Amino acid sequence: MKIIFGFLATILIVSLAPFSYASDPSPLQDFCVAVSDSASAVFVNGKFCKNPNMVVADDFFLPGLNKPGNTSNAVGSRVTPVNVNQLPGLNTLGISAVRIDYAPYGLNPPHTHPRATEILVVLEGTLYVGFVTSNPANPAMKNKLFTKYLNPGDVFVFPEGLIHFQFNVGKTNAVAFAGLSSQNPGVITIANAVFGSDPPINPAVLTKAFQVEKNVIDYLQAQFWSNIG
Repeated sequence: MKIIFGFLATILIVSLAPFSYASDPSPLQDFCVAVSDSASAVFVNGKFCKNPNMVVADDFFLPGLNKPGNTSNAVGSRVTPVNVNQLPGLNTLGISAVRIDYAPYGLNPPHTHPRATEILVVLEGTLYVGFVTSNPANPAMKNKLFTKYLNPGDVFVFPEGLIHFQFNVGKTNAVAFAGLSSQNPGVITIANAVFGSDPPINPAVLTKAFQVEKNVIDYLQAQFWSNIG
């Protein structure tokens, strides 16, 4: 009986293994350069694969991350992404990157990456960064906030799916680069998603959720919520 139970347990673990990845699944080929041509026939990780015989070095190349992003917006920051949509050679490789520019007192607002962990390194300026844990098992406890002030050369990691932010606390511009553990990590900017959705979320839902009067929700939903990259 113990042998049968052990065998069944092994089968169960093996069957669940494909669902336990912490990031994009590992590729089973050297590369799969993304193309929009459905006639390419092979479809991997959400993209069609370019014929390997037609792949060139430029499929793995993207210039321009030396150029500052335009931070002239309401929050004073700009994210320049390098994911599979900008660099086709990233398809199936499970990584991507971003450059983030911050005006003085600019903010990369609270957001999450539903499919990736992020590791951030500061090149210029001083950033106040942090993330908030998921809801604790004990309902009497609060979500915990982890924060740090970062200077050039400092590194900080934001766990996958958790709400996080970066704020330039200096009077000069700041620049950071980040790597993410997905070819297409996704971004959910909390304020944009909650108050700027199309169509809007019913105010009755938001007044109950945030425990405020309807006029507060009406004001927030009337704002112009723009994405920064």
